[in-house]
Amino acid sequence: MNNDKMIMKVQNEEGKEIECEVLFTFDSDETNKSYMAYTDNTTDEEGNIKVYASIYDKNAENPKLLPIETDKEWKIVEAILDELQAKIDSDDSAE
Repeated sequence: MNNDKMIMKVQNEEGKEIECEVLFTFDSDETNKSYMAYTDNTTDEEGNIKVYASIYDKNAENPKLLPIETDKEWKIVEAILDELQAKIDSDDSAE
């Protein structure tokens, strides 16, 4: 298994460039768009790692991240995240 992390640089709200780790990408047949989930490995008040998601053009030479703007798209992304978290939890409990 290849454990190489894919790292990208993004600008935060203050215009500061930060490194983020790409967690996964996926295409949705429902929206005909590509999505990317990523993290800057910071945590929220409850200690959970913050995860972000954006639309991107996987065919672009320098893909730009675009905001997810509809509830439908967020539900698709959240469903994928929930599935992955359930798999991680299942794998952890099997050990």
